[in-house]
This record gives sequence, C-alpha cells and structure tokens, in this order.
Amino acid sequence: MSEDHYPPRLIAMLEAIWGEGFLSPGGPDEVARVIGDHDLTGASVLDIGCGAGGIDITLVRNHGAGYVTGIDVEDPVLTRARALVAQEGLDDRIGLVKVAPGPLPFPPGSFDVVFSKDSIVHIPDKQALMAEVFRVLKPGGWFLASDWLIGTEDISPLMADYIAAEGLDFGMATPARYLQAMAAAGFSDGRTTSRNGWYRLRAREELERLKGAAGAEAARIVGQDFVDQNIGIWSRMIPVLDTGEHCPTHLAARKPG
Repeated sequence: MSEDHYPPRLIAMLEAIWGEGFLSPGGPDEVARVIGDHDLTGASVLDIGCGAGGIDITLVRNHGAGYVTGIDVEDPVLTRARALVAQEGLDDRIGLVKVAPGPLPFPPGSFDVVFSKDSIVHIPDKQALMAEVFRVLKPGGWFLASDWLIGTEDISPLMADYIAAEGLDFGMATPARYLQAMAAAGFSDGRTTSRNGWYRLRAREELERLKGAAGAEAARIVGQDFVDQNIGIWSRMIPVLDTGEHCPTHLAARKPG
C-alpha cells in the first residue's frame, strides 16, 4: 500500500497555517477569487482534490452550490473532511468520495462546474485531465481552478531543491501547457491568471507565522521537528516565487454548449 502524501500531522500543520479545513492558501477569500463572477447558486459541482473539506463547505455556505461532490485519493484528508462536513450539518449538500487516480468515475455531462484548488498539481498528464473534466461537464459548464504552476519548462536547481524539500508528487506545468490541454480537450474561453504577486507576499507572512505563534501552536500537535522541516520548505519556496519560476495561477475554461 502506498504511503499517504497527506498524513494527519501534515493536515494539522497545514490547517495551522491556512485555516480549518484548508490545505492551501487563501481560505474562503481565495475560493471566491477563483469563482469570480460565476453564479454557483443551485449548481452541481465536482471538486477535484477536496482535501480537508473547507473548500466544499465554502462552496455551499458562501456560494450557494446545490450539491458538491468532493473527491480525493487519500483516506486521511477524507476522514478530516467528513468530520468537518458533519460538524457543519451539510451531509445532505456535500458528498465525499475516495477515487483511484485516473479517469473520473462519473457519466458524461454530470456537473455544471468542475472546481479544483491547488490539487491537480499531483496529476502529471494535463491533457488527460482536461479531457476528463470536459467529459463530465454539462454543455456550457465551467472549469474553475487554481493550481501551482511553473513559469518555464526548464527547472532550475533552486526549483528542484524546493520540489525535493516538499517531498510531494508534483506534476507542475506552465500556463501555456494548461491552455494547450484545455484547447485540445475542446474548451473555449480558456484563460490563466497569475497569482504569483499575491502569494509572494503571503508566503513571507506564513513563514513569519511558522517561526512565531502559529508554529508554536502547531508544534504542540505535530512536534517542533516537523515545524522546523516546514520552515525549511517555506524558506526554499520564497526564492522561486521571487524569480517567478513558482507561479500559483487561476485557471478557467468553458465547455461550449
């Protein structure tokens, strides 16, 4: 059996930095920015890589999604997500499903919106991903996401060092590669919006919090050694954010119809 990339102590560490139920930065405000002016009222939404559940709760509570199907490949995050969804009394509006990597286990035209926040970095084949997203969307439906992108196809030693420190199965792609994959799948109105400038500042704030009160609080749960390891990761991430090689990005595209 493969080792989980997000065991309980990493979930606790990331929630200490990013908030309850969130395994990536920005919380509900960044979810709202990904959605933009799209109206999710009553929509059927697929969330690819639902993580610890904060995103799905936000999609229902803040944006009126009719029903959210959150999928992930790991049990620890789904266990955490189910607990938070039950705590919020949203079991009738949010379904959480463990899936295997590969094709999405849903019929064609199942969803009004496919959403994802900083999870599809773990899927290296962007063309296959976009083809599957296109397939499960209803005509006229939208793909709305954010992801960790790279600025260029060539990885510098600094970037390689950061990726190695993360220890995750990153399959990072450039904006151009995402746009090509969207077009090849049949999407229209494909666009990318860099969030590098925002996260360059945010990451510095997060590092200071890790070195201060947030890190001390997390250390009581996960141990100081694990906090120090994450301080090392953030210290390696900031230089490649500064060069633009690490480029958090919003993605959007529409299925014609």
